[in-house]
Amino acid sequence: MKFTVTSQELLHGILSVSKVIASKNTLPILDNFLFELSGNSLNITAADMETRLKTSLDIDEVVEEGEISIPAKLLTDSLKEFPDIPLNIETNEEDSILEIKWINGALKLPYLSAEDYPEIAKLSDNSIELTLPSDILLSAINNTFYATAEEELRPVMNGIFFDINTDSVTMVASDSHKLVYYTRNDIKGSEQTSFILPKKPASILKNLLPKVEGDVKITYDQKNAYFEFEGTMLICRLVEGKYPSYRSVIPKNNSNKLNVNRIDLLNAAKRVSVCSNQASSYVKLSLAFNNMIISAQDLSFSTSAFESVACQYDGDKMDIAFKSEFLIEILSNLPFEEVCIELSDPSRAALILAGEDTDPEEEICSLLMPIKIPV
Repeated sequence: MKFTVTSQELLHGILSVSKVIASKNTLPILDNFLFELSGNSLNITAADMETRLKTSLDIDEVVEEGEISIPAKLLTDSLKEFPDIPLNIETNEEDSILEIKWINGALKLPYLSAEDYPEIAKLSDNSIELTLPSDILLSAINNTFYATAEEELRPVMNGIFFDINTDSVTMVASDSHKLVYYTRNDIKGSEQTSFILPKKPASILKNLLPKVEGDVKITYDQKNAYFEFEGTMLICRLVEGKYPSYRSVIPKNNSNKLNVNRIDLLNAAKRVSVCSNQASSYVKLSLAFNNMIISAQDLSFSTSAFESVACQYDGDKMDIAFKSEFLIEILSNLPFEEVCIELSDPSRAALILAGEDTDPEEEICSLLMPIKIPV
């Protein structure tokens, strides 16, 4: 392998894939980058046992092609210290040394054979393709990721569920206390399928997609998924198992509807939750005609707070309580100026929807379970 590349271009390439590398790998080879130079394209790959991220760099000056595995931390730490200068990179096969030369210096790093690097996961012959605009996929991840769970006993909850139908696509996340779904009616699958995207690749996509324009091609089967966009490919193992029937827990015919400014309610919840009981950590919404008082108290420490929040409400008079951190989390992540909270009674889940006109092709809905108000 022998080629010339600028230090900043190479650094940008390795940083774009480096987040995949785990802090502790069971296979030492996974502490390395895989370099594959073919033609005028340098493919840089990083991986752990379940996720693989590859990006491509265009190289103008290629003398000799080749494949090697290079220690990720050593290479990254070295390149961070360089200004933007040309680097001549060459392998010494006899000593398994990678030599990086510049105008007034040189650096030598050991490398391993590319043959020891894990092979790419192959898709089955009956894999399915789905194409999503990058901004829509990013919006779907941003609006659901925070609701994913951390459960060892139910790993299916630890990811984003892609529910793909012939008339719409819905992404869902839930931790059993809250549930969020994001639906696009203008995107359709070729058939009814589904898969569960784990949190780590979802987080990687969340970081990469803001810089992407155009479409993301998703190819998947029952075990793995490929995400391809702008010279980058993310390959991940999917979460195996059946996702709960989320549609069955969404309450219907909620007759009590509360319309309120999202930021007003969010800020009020933050202020009064300071005085909530540390064990239950709930805030109470006391509702009457066009009137809402949000309150919290901790009798053990004689602390309490309440605040009146302007709203529109013409439903039944009721008191309903929610865990403050979940209510704040949902309100912090919703993109609406006004929200509509649909309620049935204090023991049933609340739906939090847009309280204003939005894109008819997009639907974002949050479900929050109430908690019993201690007597």
